[in-house]
Order: sequence, then structure tokens, then C-alpha cells
Amino acid sequence: MIISIAIVEDNNDIRLALEQIIGMSDDFSLCCSCVNGEEALATIPHFNPQVVLMDIHLGGIDGIECVKILKESNPATLFMMCTALEEDESIFQALKAGASGYILKKTTPPKLVEAIRELYEGGAPMSSQIARKVVAAFRSQINVEEQLLNDRVVSFSGLSKREKEILETLAKGLLYKQIADQLGISKETVKKHVYSIYEKLHVGNRIEAVNKYYGR
Repeated sequence: MIISIAIVEDNNDIRLALEQIIGMSDDFSLCCSCVNGEEALATIPHFNPQVVLMDIHLGGIDGIECVKILKESNPATLFMMCTALEEDESIFQALKAGASGYILKKTTPPKLVEAIRELYEGGAPMSSQIARKVVAAFRSQINVEEQLLNDRVVSFSGLSKREKEILETLAKGLLYKQIADQLGISKETVKKHVYSIYEKLHVGNRIEAVNKYYGR
């Protein structure tokens, strides 16, 4: 199976080097090579390549925006960012736009060829430096979510059974009179419990208390 490949790179030397790498492989076929984002948007849809090697900084329309636009018209095309950038924001913006791989330009030719094959076979190749950043960001997000969950558990563990019942009714949008009737207590008692809930949860109103109840 011959894999059709397009290149988008504004640096002449790097573009020629990529073209040579593609041309030296019996498994690849270079369908087009573009010098900027505008040319890529005009050319790539006509060739409908299976894999696109995309630079990020292209002078005009950047590679991330190109991927986002091209992915809509060519959903089956696989995009691999081939860039010198290791910035966290660029990595995640590229992946969010639709890129399935992210390798650095300093990647050796054999590694690049291997990455293209891996991408075509359903993988998500990334240079080791990029993979570490993705893993670190993933772990950081997990830690944040765990901390939020722990904070919520600690907050609600201080509420009495009655206060939790009242908080649940507040979340349903019931008024104090309705809560009092449902729980068989006075409206004033409901108010006292509500103020106690606010104090324990460190909130100032019903909306904040309900949002905290739902973990928002």
C-alpha cells in the first residue's frame, strides 16, 4: 500500500529535505509540497492525501489553522505536525485542531518514516519530548480534578443529615416555604439551616451553594 503524502513547510531547505525523505521510501508517494498555508488550503483538498506533514509557523495562515480548516473538508486525512516548537500551548492547540501526531524537525529520517507509518496504521506518534509534556499536562489535570473532588468531599462531610437534605431541595429550586412543608419543619428553621450551610461551604448565596453541590 502506497501512502500519499503532502508537505507544508515554508523553509526551503527543510521542505526539500522532507521531500527527499519521502521520495526515498518505496511506501510513500509525494502528491504535493506547499510553501505556505494559503497554498496548502488551495492545493491539498484536490489531492486528498492520506497524510500531511504540517509546519506550524508559516508566515500567513499558521499550520494549526490550516489543520482545522482542512480537517473539515478532508476528514479522513491524517495530520502530523512537524515543527521546531515544543511549547505546551502549540501542542494542545494542534491536537485540538485535528492533528494526530506531533514530531520535532530534529527527528531523524528513519524516525520520521517510522512515525508516518505509525500514524497511517492508527497510532499517534509523538517525539519523546512532546509525549512527556502531554503526560505531564494530563497528570496535572488529574491532580486538579482530584483536589476539587477532595475539597468537595471535605466541605460536604461537615454538613448534618438535615442540612444535606435541605441542600438537595435548594438544588431542586424549592422555596423556603416549600422546603419547610416537605420536611415538616418551620420556615425559620429552614432559614437557620440554610445560613449554616452557607457558612460551612464558604458561600454567600443559594446559587453558589448549588454550584458547589454539583461540583461546578
